[in-house]
Amino acid sequence: MPDIIKLLPENIANQIAAGEVVQRPASVVKELLENSVDAGSTNIQLIVKNAGKTLVQVVDNGCGMSETDARMSFERHATSKIQNLGDLYQIHTLGFRGEALASIAAVAEVELRTKRTIDETGTSIIADNSEIVKQEACSSSDGTSISVKNLFYNVPARKNFLKSNSIELRHINDEFIRVALANPGIHFTMFNENEEVYHLRPGNLHQRIVSLFGRKYDEILVPIDEKTDIITIRGFIGKPDAARKVRGDQYFFANNRFIKNAYLNHAVSGAYEELLASDAYPFYAIFMELDPSRIDINVHPTKTEIKFEDEKMIYAIMRSSVRKSLNQYHIAPGLSFEDEMSIRIQEPGFQNRESLKTSSPSISFSQASTGDFLKNTQKASPEQWSELYKILENAETSTPEKSQDIEELEGMDETEQKPVIQLHLRYIVTSIRSGMMVVHQQLAHERILYERYLEAIDSPGNYSQKLLFPEVLELSPGDYALVVEIQPEISSLGFELEPFGKNAFMINGIPADLPDSGSKNIIEKIIEDYKNTAGAEKYSKSEKLALAFAKNTAVKIGRPLAYNEMTRLIDELFACKTPYFSPEGRPALITISSDELDKKFRK
Repeated sequence: MPDIIKLLPENIANQIAAGEVVQRPASVVKELLENSVDAGSTNIQLIVKNAGKTLVQVVDNGCGMSETDARMSFERHATSKIQNLGDLYQIHTLGFRGEALASIAAVAEVELRTKRTIDETGTSIIADNSEIVKQEACSSSDGTSISVKNLFYNVPARKNFLKSNSIELRHINDEFIRVALANPGIHFTMFNENEEVYHLRPGNLHQRIVSLFGRKYDEILVPIDEKTDIITIRGFIGKPDAARKVRGDQYFFANNRFIKNAYLNHAVSGAYEELLASDAYPFYAIFMELDPSRIDINVHPTKTEIKFEDEKMIYAIMRSSVRKSLNQYHIAPGLSFEDEMSIRIQEPGFQNRESLKTSSPSISFSQASTGDFLKNTQKASPEQWSELYKILENAETSTPEKSQDIEELEGMDETEQKPVIQLHLRYIVTSIRSGMMVVHQQLAHERILYERYLEAIDSPGNYSQKLLFPEVLELSPGDYALVVEIQPEISSLGFELEPFGKNAFMINGIPADLPDSGSKNIIEKIIEDYKNTAGAEKYSKSEKLALAFAKNTAVKIGRPLAYNEMTRLIDELFACKTPYFSPEGRPALITISSDELDKKFRK
């Protein structure tokens, strides 16, 4: 029987390795930017076309490479960072695996031009499918330029799994921000389709954050600076009142390397306890400096996951440092660093806290839906229904099919007074022939608005009202590019936005059913929800935008509703194409049969 175990060909082995390192165009951006930083560059330029699928180019003024080094850089496991086993535990640079260029060249066409200051000429190398196609001397400026073209051209299956250009560009933007944040002393520029997206001048961390995320961040940043024998923590955290409803701008860096760590994220969230609602997330850009021998960064090919030698101690110091900064700037109740450190640390899953619920201005139900809101809103009396509430809470529930009970509600005469109450400012309860129906007021209203906004996007009309005093909306470069992309859909909903300088819009008009105040805040929330839609791949651009609008303009839990508003909401819900579920698939209503109620009373 012949032998069957054989060595893989070099190009196949490289493609397998590329599957771990190069997952999408953003992976290429990350590896190339980190190499430029390691090369001592003071000026780095990123150029992207077709969301990186056609071109990713990074140009720097770093140390450059000799002819031999340029050729060796395309070999697997070739690196200048590691000489012996001991170096693996003293990593101070970003790229050290020696797989980046080899992996990229296995799935794309790569052109490298590089020159050292001491050399008269540079070196040009063209690599394709793991093979060096051409190598020659060339004229070049000091530093290195690497162009990655036609990513995954030789791996069609991988290319088919790439997302839309807007999604891939957002991932590229995220990688660029992470590297730029970690290196505020470097001049960064980014171009997308020949248009400048970022122009970041050298400065300090505070200036870099403001340049990346907008001038509004200048007022919300709280410095954090703590030094212990184990770790030094520095950076900035956001004020509680600037927290967002979606997890967005949160960054951890260990020895200037961006990392993801849910455990440390819990430490920061714990420091904000009683200052934030449970669904709010603060901004932070926190840098940790510690002995490289106390961490293991060789855990994952993307190098974003690391292991700490004493994770519980780091957790305690992180939580205490954030709390101390909030205290120093009179944001949190006083608690000294020493007192905080003396408190026994609980594991995240066993802490029992009650978050302070904060209220934020929201659009009134009538403005966001169908008519005039009654001035004297009648509040429900949940105390009178406490026993009924317990029944609802424990009952076996079901989503109704199209039944005689539902048809009864849909066909009900307007003059007929149906018993309808609002329960705990959350549910609308009414009777049906077989028992009772409970409608979740917010989820039901989200369904109503979602279908209405979706129809407005598909069939735009005149839904706008002019603002007497137009507002200026300043955005980060990434958010500005996103709004430009979805501006036609936003306009069809009634927003009139006009470019106003760099990364800003003038809001001249808003949808007719929105209040004049708070339009800027609503747009910002819609942008965040649009970017962070869960399961975004299953929604079209119009659906994502309609969902974001609906979630931010629907009547919220805790809003008292008058009788006519509750009945109107039920009427409009059953006029929807899909009345039983919210846009995200949660039940908007349930029914409880009389038989189920009888069982609860043991009848």
